[in-house]
Order: sequence, then structure tokens, then C-alpha cells
Amino acid sequence: MSKILVTGGLGVVGTELVRELRERGHEVWVCDLMHNHHPLYIRCDIGEYRQLERIFQEHTFDYVYNLAAEFGRWNGEDYYEKVWHSNGIGTKNVIRLQEKYRFRLIHFSSSEVYGDYDGIMYEDVMDKVPIKQMNDYAISKWVNELQIHNSQLMFGTETVRVRLFNTYGPGEYYSPYRSVICTFTYRALHDIPFPVYIGHHRTNTYITDCVNALATICENFKPGEVYNIASTEYYDIKTLSDLVLKYSGKPESLVTYKEHEPQTTIDKKVDNSKAVRDLGLKTTVSIEEGIRRNVEWMKKIYGK
Repeated sequence: MSKILVTGGLGVVGTELVRELRERGHEVWVCDLMHNHHPLYIRCDIGEYRQLERIFQEHTFDYVYNLAAEFGRWNGEDYYEKVWHSNGIGTKNVIRLQEKYRFRLIHFSSSEVYGDYDGIMYEDVMDKVPIKQMNDYAISKWVNELQIHNSQLMFGTETVRVRLFNTYGPGEYYSPYRSVICTFTYRALHDIPFPVYIGHHRTNTYITDCVNALATICENFKPGEVYNIASTEYYDIKTLSDLVLKYSGKPESLVTYKEHEPQTTIDKKVDNSKAVRDLGLKTTVSIEEGIRRNVEWMKKIYGK
């Protein structure tokens, strides 16, 4: 089995990924921003080169899953300094150490890199179409992919990039910058009115389906590959809101319907066939069951 470092391993996806990798028998170390009691944990801000370098001076890793990043388009506008420190400089620090220590990297990009592309989002779209990313978060994630591409050409580094599509489920605590399902659920449970943009369509991926595929990457590693990690289900945002209201037992009067949100992708139609082929990606939890589980989890967390 492999020795693996997961940066950002205390986050929503990172926590579940670490659990899955350990259950598969790998030795998994974690780094994140805060202190933690676990013996295989190291506090580290990847935006600070010295902190990150110390980890690789003391340990040799076969693989690094780089999840550490500032998340979200509006978070990226309000806290743009942190976005560029963590996502831009932080990822460059990881790459510089990869060039020196030669570990294999799995880097987490985002579906946001596709901008407002109105066709099916295949992984090679950006090789064929000049895409304009729509916010600082999206731009930072595409910059990361270009940084990785350049390192592969100049230094022969081996990296797989993954683009996650709206991963959701238990473990995501509310803030105004979190995912739409998390936001809808928290506000519904607390009787806080919320807008729903009915003109948008999405593919949401339940957390365990997502991490099962992600954990397989280090067991079937193909250098240079890019994967869309996405469910096979596709629906409008109102469907998500309707299901949240159904399972939270809240009235539709909490919702104000609007046509679309500015500077936000209208439709995310995605092809996930490569992840299905190479990583065994499956949709085992439907959107209805996933939202039901998420509502029940948030009821317990917030005492509702």
C-alpha cells in the first residue's frame, strides 16, 4: 500500500477521502490550517513554503492529494487575497516540491473552470475552445491547471487533475459561501427565506460516490489524465429546493424564485465517461436520497 499526504484533509471532501483511503489500507497523513490531535496530522498552510517544505524533509510520500484551497466564487470575491495566496501560491509551492521530491500529485480543480460553456463539458473543452472563467475562484483553479501543465512539460512531473461537480452531503457545515444544497437546507431548517434561480441546471455528486472514485486514482494512476467527477443525474435548481423543502417539512413560502444568477454558469452538462471507465465512478445515491440524508444530518447538527 502507499504512503499518502492529503492537503486540506479536514475539509468536507478531504475528511471522507482520508477515511476511504485508510479503509483501503493506505498510510494517510493529513495537513490543514488548524491544530489537530491525530498522530498522522501536521499543521500547515500550503501558501507558506517553509511550512510545506518541512513536511517533505521529514517524510517521503508516494502520492499527494492536493485539496487545500479557498472554495467558492463569492468567497473568492470577498476574500480574494486568501484565494490567490492558497490557490495560486499554495499550489505552486506544492508543484515546486513535487519537482524536487518526485511524488505523484492528484490536484483538485473545479467544474468552474468551464465558465459558461453551453455544450457538454468534456475534459478537453479548454484545448479546443477559448473559455473565459467567470470569477476569481474559477480563474485561480484554471491557473492551477496551467501551472501543472507547465511543470509536466518542463520537469516531467506526474499529475492527475480532477474537476469536481457540486459535491454535497453530510459533513458540510453552513456558511454563506457553501454549496447550494447546504445553503438551502440550513436556511429552510432555520426558517430563513432564500432565493432559488430556476434558470440554472446542475449535476450534484453525493460525497461517498465522489470519494470512492477519488480514492481509486492512486490505484490506477494515469499521469496527465483529467477527470470530471460528476453524477449522471441532471436537473434544475428548483428540483433541489423542492426536495429540501419536502424533507425539512418547510413551506414553499420561504422561497423567492428568480430567473438566473449573474456571473454564474447557467447549465453544467457534463460527460463523466472517463471517470466511469478508469475510476469506477457510479451514482449509487440518488439526489432524492442524498438530500434526505443531508437534511437528517443537518437536523442533528443544528438541533432542528
